[in-house]
Amino acid sequence: MFKTLLQTDHSKTTILIRLMVGAVFLSEGIQKFLFPAIRGAGRFEKIGLPNPEFLGGFVGASEIICGLLILLGLATRLASLPLIVIMLVAFATTKSEVLAQDGFWEMMHGSRTDWSMLLGSIFLLIKGGGYWSVDHSLQTKRY
Repeated sequence: MFKTLLQTDHSKTTILIRLMVGAVFLSEGIQKFLFPAIRGAGRFEKIGLPNPEFLGGFVGASEIICGLLILLGLATRLASLPLIVIMLVAFATTKSEVLAQDGFWEMMHGSRTDWSMLLGSIFLLIKGGGYWSVDHSLQTKRY
């Protein structure tokens, strides 16, 4: 199973997706701790999620850890899973209200970063870390 988690192809361009996804999630996770009232617990309370104090810290820490792992290309596939869940919850809790109030195009405009992060994370789940990743280094050394 560990072999499957590290498995990646030899693509040298995957690093571009890793840099995008990893940097955005790392930044967002840090901001949940720097600005908890607007990015962390306060935001979660505003949208009606239960236990916002816990969720703010948990989601922030998950974004930081998974963002760093993706930037390194270490356990890339595994690290992408929590990020996919985070993005699906973000869509369900924040974008459905925009869709209902302001319509489809406003929702699409407001969710462009969310779509990029979701699709980038799904890409990394499917492809792995690519050529310039710790996963690739470990894979080529072991096998």
